[in-house]
Amino acid sequence: MANHKSALKRIRSNEAKRLRNRYQHKTTRNAIKKLRETEDKKEAEALYPSVASMIDKLAKKNVIHTNKASNLKSKLAKHVAAL
Repeated sequence: MANHKSALKRIRSNEAKRLRNRYQHKTTRNAIKKLRETEDKKEAEALYPSVASMIDKLAKKNVIHTNKASNLKSKLAKHVAAL
């Protein structure tokens, strides 16, 4: 266990950030699944910007790698265009 006050605070804040990151990552993955399962082009086009924004936020916070974010957005854009 940590001895310094600052280390104890860091443990608490890390846990809070970890839970927040897990929640946002899972929410984004569910949104991606929903977009991939969508058959209607209009609905997919409406959904794509919000999903892309969620992916960008994860990449900005280093929850996922920047290249992975780019690959996901590219594949989703291709999917929406192919509908």
